[in-house]
Amino acid sequence: MCGESNAMPILGEPAPDFEALTTNGMVKLSDFKGKWLVLFSHPADFTPVCTTEFIAFSAIADELKSLNVQLMGLSIDSVHSHLAWIRNVKEKMGVDIPFPIIADLDMNVAKKYGMIHPGQSSTAAIRAVFFIDDKGILRAMIYYPLTAGRYMPEIIRLVKSLQATDKYGVATPANWQPGDKVVVPAPKNKAEMDKRLSEGYECKDWYLCFKKL
Repeated sequence: MCGESNAMPILGEPAPDFEALTTNGMVKLSDFKGKWLVLFSHPADFTPVCTTEFIAFSAIADELKSLNVQLMGLSIDSVHSHLAWIRNVKEKMGVDIPFPIIADLDMNVAKKYGMIHPGQSSTAAIRAVFFIDDKGILRAMIYYPLTAGRYMPEIIRLVKSLQATDKYGVATPANWQPGDKVVVPAPKNKAEMDKRLSEGYECKDWYLCFKKL
C-alpha cells in the first residue's frame, strides 16, 4: 500500500490515465488530447491558502487558454463540496472559477500522480502541478508543501518555455522570460562544435551559445 500511495509519474512518459468526476461532469485524460493540460492539486476546499490560489489560477485561466492550455484542479473532496466552495468564492470574493475540479474521494488520481505525502497528510493532497502536453506526455512537475501558495507567473513561464523548446528545438536558460535569448543545444561531436562557432550565435564557449528566437 505504501508504494501505491507514493507512486511517482515519470517525466517524458505518458501521463497516468484517469477517468474522474469533476464539477463539469466526468472527464478522461484522453479528452484533452490536442491541448496542454495543467493539472493541480490542493489540500482541501474552504481553506485559506487554497482559496487564494483558486482566485489566482482563475486570473491566469484566459492567458493559459490562449496558449492552448486547459486548467484542472483536484482535491480529495466531494463534488458537492467543490460546488459549494465555488459558489462561496463567487459570492464572497466575486470570482468565477472557470475550470473543472476533480472530486477525488477515492484518491485514485492522487495516488497515480504521487499527490499523497504522509509526512504532510495522509488524507489530503499536497500542492502539486503537472504539465501534460498535447500528446499526453508528462513534461514537468512542481511540488509544494501545504503551507506555501503557488506563484502563477512561474506556471505561465514554464508552459511558454516548454512550448518554445518544442517549437524551436532549443533550451531556456535560468531566469528565462519570453523574448529573452535561448540556449542552443550543445554539440554532439567535433564537427558540430567547429561549425557552431561560425553560425552567428552568441557563444561564451563551444558548449554555451545563445540566440534570439
